[in-house]
Amino acid sequence: MTARVAWITVAPVKGMALEQHSEVQLELFGVPGNRRFHVIGDDGRLLNGKQLGELQQITPTWNEEDRTLILRFPDGRVAEGTVELDGPVTTSFYGREVDGRVVDGPWAEALTEFVGRDLRLVQASAAGDAVDRGPASVSVLSTGSLEAMREAAGTREPIDPRRFRMLFGVEGVDPHEEDSWIGRRVRIGEAEVAFEGNVGRCIVTSRHPETGVRNLPTLDVLAEYREQVETTERLPFGVWGTVSEPGRVRLGDAVTPA
Repeated sequence: MTARVAWITVAPVKGMALEQHSEVQLELFGVPGNRRFHVIGDDGRLLNGKQLGELQQITPTWNEEDRTLILRFPDGRVAEGTVELDGPVTTSFYGREVDGRVVDGPWAEALTEFVGRDLRLVQASAAGDAVDRGPASVSVLSTGSLEAMREAAGTREPIDPRRFRMLFGVEGVDPHEEDSWIGRRVRIGEAEVAFEGNVGRCIVTSRHPETGVRNLPTLDVLAEYREQVETTERLPFGVWGTVSEPGRVRLGDAVTPA
């Protein structure tokens, strides 16, 4: 079976529900609109699904062209409007400083009410800056790896790929075959990605992708069955790289290592 793109997911707001796409334009900075916004607390620190699993219950919709943002909450409430920016703020992304502007409008109040603590919404100044590993980073996970985890976890139910919040899924390769792409260039649809390392996993992956409730010990499973893997990051599951050639990527497109 030829390796092909199995899913495409984008997060307009870091930590909130993912959008499923049938195609995206992969630019040198990544996918437009991906992780365009993030959430901070009253102390200015980044907050996401690690600390606030309930953020995954919120469904965001972002239109880059007319700058409209909609947040839909599980109780039916909606916060929407045209994004206007307030004062500058710098957020630490795991030791990397990301400049942005606080978003003015109804979203902070709605978020604060929903989670029960003061929150602010921030838009990164540059597209792609608020992706974990920086601008241009692309993450990939294979369906074979998901099946290997299911077996290691001893569960009958398929493991929902949304747990891992990866940009692209790939079918038609062996479990963890994507690890062999590190240090190589891989054509994904019309684009090309230079893979640089493993994606180390965190507690977010243990949370149900819709409720945010912890219900699968993914880190324990990885620690047991991938303990001997030579890796660039702890608890590896999937790989990441940078865009070496922009282009369109569609569901079903071929994935071809160089």
